[in-house]
Amino acid sequence: MKEDTLKRFDRVVAMLIQLQSRRTVKAADLAERFGVSLRTIYRDIRTLEKAGVPVTGEAGVGYSIFDGYRLPPVTFTREEASSFIAAEKLTQKLTDRNLRGHHESAMHKIRAVLRGREKDWLEALESNIQVDPAYSPFNESVPDAMEVLFESIANRRQVKIRYQGYGKESAGDRMIEPVGLFHESGFWYVYAWCHVRNDYRQFRTDRLHRIARTDISFSRQHGNLGEYRTGMSQARGTTLVRIRVDKSIVRYIRTGRKYYGFVSEEEVGEKVEMTFRTLDLENGFSRWYLMFADYAEILEPESLKDRVREIIRNIQV
Repeated sequence: MKEDTLKRFDRVVAMLIQLQSRRTVKAADLAERFGVSLRTIYRDIRTLEKAGVPVTGEAGVGYSIFDGYRLPPVTFTREEASSFIAAEKLTQKLTDRNLRGHHESAMHKIRAVLRGREKDWLEALESNIQVDPAYSPFNESVPDAMEVLFESIANRRQVKIRYQGYGKESAGDRMIEPVGLFHESGFWYVYAWCHVRNDYRQFRTDRLHRIARTDISFSRQHGNLGEYRTGMSQARGTTLVRIRVDKSIVRYIRTGRKYYGFVSEEEVGEKVEMTFRTLDLENGFSRWYLMFADYAEILEPESLKDRVREIIRNIQV
């Protein structure tokens, strides 16, 4: 069998698996994933139809397979099986108790269909891969937070939470409409419409003291989480910051800079100029900057220089 024919065969099989995994799949998405033209995707879809796969297509919506059609049992390569271990370790440490239980159940099913050598491969790996987060991303007294939030987003139902904000002495009740969840700097956040504030807010999941489902539908149509996060900085008001950093330490601060509103960087001689849009100049950015201040120069704003000097004056040695 020619190499081109093998590549096409592998692509068509992979397309079939992707069609089974989602309700609808757009031709443009398939073309992007497999790096081929739309004409090639249309031809491959016809190949599936000729093979008896009940594929249907609707202009502007995408392709789908009739409910009830199922692939025969699938097998996994050794490399694919390895990815399960990484996912399992991350799930164990970065999700709440209920979701960990669901993932463990799913992993038992996956392991059940693995061949002997893939099972041996996993057993050799799993005791030698560890995930050790700096913080616990969930309150252990709220074991079902992610499960409830997932259901809320999918079913468009409001949830009631008891939440203790940063610096608050006690928690308060709120009704929210979750838009989505994101993981950043070691913590999970839920971005939601808050009925108490009558505005969009983000809530850190480890500060949830209680969460409860409701039968109340969302009061409004919400957009995509990515769109909201892109506009969050502008909506909340940010401060433009420019610093010039020695190249010798750039690699050490790259891992944390995103949390402080990093925008871009540019090499200038032996220095690197970095631009930020920070939400918290007063305490967040200024205190982070002090970690490497002897290797960096503040270009703007003057208010950051003043704040750094103030913190230094207040240091008691």
